[in-house]
Amino acid sequence: MTPKERYEKLKEHLAEENPLLVEVIDEYRDLDKVAKKVGFLTPNETYTESISWWPLISVLGIFSAGKSSFINEFLGKKVQLTGNQAVDDKFTVICYGREVTTLPGVALDADPRFPFYNISKEIEKIEGSETNINRYLQLKTVDSDAIKGKILIDSPGFDADTQRDAILRITRHIIDLSDLVLIFFDARRPEPGAMRDTLDHLVEVAKNHSDSDKVLYILNQIDSCAKEDNLEEIIGAWQRALSQKGLVSGRFYAIYNEALAKIEDEQLKERLKRKKDTDLGEILEKMEKVQVDRSYRIVKNVEARAKEILALLPELQVKLEQFRTNMLIADILLLLLTVGGAVYLGTQFPDMKFWISLGAILLFFILHFKIKSLISNFMSKKIENPYLQKGFKKQTRWHKLYFLAPNQVANKRLKEKLERLIEKSRAYIQKLNDQFISLKKKESIEVKEGTNKEEG
Repeated sequence: MTPKERYEKLKEHLAEENPLLVEVIDEYRDLDKVAKKVGFLTPNETYTESISWWPLISVLGIFSAGKSSFINEFLGKKVQLTGNQAVDDKFTVICYGREVTTLPGVALDADPRFPFYNISKEIEKIEGSETNINRYLQLKTVDSDAIKGKILIDSPGFDADTQRDAILRITRHIIDLSDLVLIFFDARRPEPGAMRDTLDHLVEVAKNHSDSDKVLYILNQIDSCAKEDNLEEIIGAWQRALSQKGLVSGRFYAIYNEALAKIEDEQLKERLKRKKDTDLGEILEKMEKVQVDRSYRIVKNVEARAKEILALLPELQVKLEQFRTNMLIADILLLLLTVGGAVYLGTQFPDMKFWISLGAILLFFILHFKIKSLISNFMSKKIENPYLQKGFKKQTRWHKLYFLAPNQVANKRLKEKLERLIEKSRAYIQKLNDQFISLKKKESIEVKEGTNKEEG
C-alpha cells in the first residue's frame, strides 16, 4: 500500500469511527513530505505507520474463563463461540464493520487501522513462512457501536500444549502493541494451584512488561464458587498466587455474567452484584478511555516526530560538512593525480594531447564517483541513528552536489514548516480538549435527565 493509499484508507475509516482525527491525516502528510525531502523517510514510508490509529484491547486467558462471553456481552452481539472446551485456536482480531465477516489473518497486514505490520515477522520467526499468519490470526468485522474506534483481540486458550510456544511469542508481541490488556481467570477452578502451569505462562508474558499498569487481572464466574463469607478469601488466594509468581502490580477484578448466574441467597446475590457492578464499571471505563488516550497520542506524535527531525537536522548538517571536507580533500588529490598524469603523458605524446586530456577528465569523474560512494558508505556505517543514516545516504548520493548538501538540510523553510506543524499539533490538542469536555458535559446532562425521569 502506497502512502497516498494509506492516507485515503485512514480517512475513510476515521470518518466513520473517529471523525475527530480526520484532519490530523493532513498533518502527517506534511510531516512525511519534510522527512522525505531530508531523507529520513523513503518514498514508500510514512509516519502514519509508526503509531497505531486504533487503540488495541487484548483479552487473554485460559479457555472457559469467560473471555468470549465477555466480548459478546460488550459488543451486544454473539460474535465469539463460547463453551467449556477450547473453541478457537487462533487470535481473533475484532473491529467495526457494516456486517459480521471473518477474514484470514493476512488481511491484517493490508489494513491501516491495525498495528500488525510487523506481527507477520514474529510469526515468520516461529515457522519461517509468511503464509503462516493465517494459522494464528483471523479478522472479524462487527456492526456494533461499542467497537467503533477500537480493536479487540480474543486469544486462544493457554491450556493446550499444541502451539503453546507460538501463542506465547505472539502474545508477548500483542501485549507490547496493546493499550489495555485483560487477563481472565476462571474462579470455578478449585484453587489457583490447580492451574499452576497456566499461571506460569500468563504471568510470564505480563509481569516484566514496562507498562504493567495497563494489565488488568479479572477473576470471572465468581458467582459459581463464592459463598456468603468467602468472596474476599477467593480473591485473596488468587492475588497471593499471582504475587508468588513475581507479579506485584496490576489491578485485580471479580465479575460474572449476571444473566447466567443462579444465586438463590438474595443477600449474597446483592453483595456479588455490587462487587460485579463496581468492578465491571471500572473495566468498561478503562476500555472507553483508551480511545481518548490514543487520540491524544496520535496528535502528540506529530509534535514528537517534528521535534525529532529538528533535533537531527544539526547532526546531519555536521555529518555532511565532514563529508564535504573529506570529498574536497579527495577531489584535490584526485585532480592533482589526473592533471599531473595528463601533463606528463602530453609531453610524451604531444600528438595525442586532446585524447589524453579527455581521458583524464573521464578518469577524474569515474574515480570521483567511486570515491564518493566509498566515503559515503564508510561514514554511514558509523551513524547509529537509522533516520540520520538514511538522511545522510540520500544527501550523499552520486548525483548530489556534495558542497551544497549541508545547506540543503539547514534550509530555513524546512525548520519553519516543522515549527508550524508543532504549533498545529498543539492547537489540535486544545481542540481535542474542547471536544471531549463537550462530550462529557453532554453525557452528564443525559445521565441527569435519565435519573430525573426515573424519579418522576
